[in-house]
Amino acid sequence: MRLTDPVLRRLACAAALALATATACAPQPEPQDPKAAPSATGTQGACAKGTLATRQSGRLTVGTDKPAYAPWFQDDAPSNGKGFESAVAYAVAERLGFARSDVTWTTVPFNSSFAPGAKAFDFDVNQVSISDDRRKAVDFSSGYYDVRQAVIALKTSKAAGAKSLADLKSAKLGAQVGTTSLDVINEQIKPAQQPAVFQKNDFAKAALGNGQVDAIVVDLPTAFYITSAEVPEAKIVGQFEPTAGEPEQFGLVLDKGSRLTACVSAAVDGLRKDGTLAALEKQWLSDAAAAPVLK
Repeated sequence: MRLTDPVLRRLACAAALALATATACAPQPEPQDPKAAPSATGTQGACAKGTLATRQSGRLTVGTDKPAYAPWFQDDAPSNGKGFESAVAYAVAERLGFARSDVTWTTVPFNSSFAPGAKAFDFDVNQVSISDDRRKAVDFSSGYYDVRQAVIALKTSKAAGAKSLADLKSAKLGAQVGTTSLDVINEQIKPAQQPAVFQKNDFAKAALGNGQVDAIVVDLPTAFYITSAEVPEAKIVGQFEPTAGEPEQFGLVLDKGSRLTACVSAAVDGLRKDGTLAALEKQWLSDAAAAPVLK
C-alpha cells in the first residue's frame, strides 16, 4: 500500500519513532573483553579445548618436581597416571577436553612453581598449598585436596613419645624449605632451637634416618608413605589441627593472570562435585583419621 493519505503517513512515522525509542532503551549486552578469562560458571564452549590459550595449541603442559614422590605419584613417573596427583591432573585434562596423549609433563622445582615470573607450564601439581602470600605471584585453582601436616620421628627418638605441641618444643625439627610444613614448625610448635631446613624431602628423610634431627614435618599422606615404605623405623607422632577456620588446601598453580585459571578451577569444582576427587583420594591416599591430633 502506498502511503498517499496524510493520516496514514503520520501513523507510519509515529510507529517508526516508537520502535526506535524502544530499541534505544532496551538493555544492551556488555561488550566482551577478548583478554578476559571465562568465568568458572561460563558455558562449556568458553572452556572447550579449541578455545583454551595453552602454551602449545591442542596440548596441555603440566609441571611437577623431580623426584615425584609417592603417594602423589608412583615410580617417579608422573605421566603414568598412577598416584593421587597424577590421576587428578589427567582428570582435569579430561574435563578440559584433552586426551592423555595430549598431556605433556615438564619438570619444575617446587619453589620455582609459585615464584614470580613467567611459567613453563599451563598448570603445576606438586602439593602446593594455597596461601594469600603465594597468590601475589601466581594464580591457584580451587583446592583439590584438604591437607593436614604431620610429625614423624624414629621410634627410638625422644620425639616419638610426644603427645602435645609442648612436648616437641625442645626437639630438633626439620622440614623442606618454602613449605607449610616449615610454617607449622615455626608458627605452631615454636621450637626452642632453629629448625633444620632442607631443599627436598629426600634430604629431610636422610637427616631423620641418620639422627641429624629428632623429627620432621611433612603432609600427612607423605608421612604415611614414608613410615610404611621408606623409613619403617619411623612412626607418625601425630597430625596438626588447622590453624584457622578454612582448611589448608593444595591447589593447581597457574601463571599470574592466566586465562586458564577459571576453566581449570571449574574443572576441579566439577571433579569435587561428582565425587571423582573423593574416589581418587580413597584409591591413592591413606585415611587421615588414623593419626592422633597434637594440641
